[in-house]
Amino acid sequence: MGTSKPQVSTVKVARSGKGASRPLRNRQAGFSLIELLIVVAIILVIAAIAIPNLLRSRLAANESSSVATLRAINTSEIVYSTAYGSFSPNLVDLGPNGTTCATVVPTATAACLVDGVLGQDPVVKSGYTVTYAAGANNGSYTVTAIPNTIGVTGQRAFCTDQSVVIDVNPSGTKCTIGTDPPL
Repeated sequence: MGTSKPQVSTVKVARSGKGASRPLRNRQAGFSLIELLIVVAIILVIAAIAIPNLLRSRLAANESSSVATLRAINTSEIVYSTAYGSFSPNLVDLGPNGTTCATVVPTATAACLVDGVLGQDPVVKSGYTVTYAAGANNGSYTVTAIPNTIGVTGQRAFCTDQSVVIDVNPSGTKCTIGTDPPL
């Protein structure tokens, strides 16, 4: 009969130290605190870049809106003077003045040339206050747009008169027609 070899069983023993096998611990799903802090830091950096640009664009939009308001008033005044022989005594007469423009015939006191927002005196719109002043016998007019808060709602002041040239004052505190440069 043959000789049989005794069976030897091999057992792997875990070693301690470098290269030792360790059991994996149960990890919970989610982000670590460091990962969350990095994401928050990135968002703050992006916000620090974007917010000043947003504020500058809002200032520019407010200034554009006030210039558009002055242009609309100039155009309305030309139409008013053509229809009624003089410029309007106030902004209220350019607007609906409490009437419904679709159902009434326009008159000198309710010309319906501007909407209800511009048909007020003063007009507060898009961070600017627009004021109107009629000249002697309604032969002239002056319209001024001043920012409500300089540096926040607008930076520059604008003004115009019956010459329809819009002047600009970079300080934003006042605007003088003929003295300040045209836009």
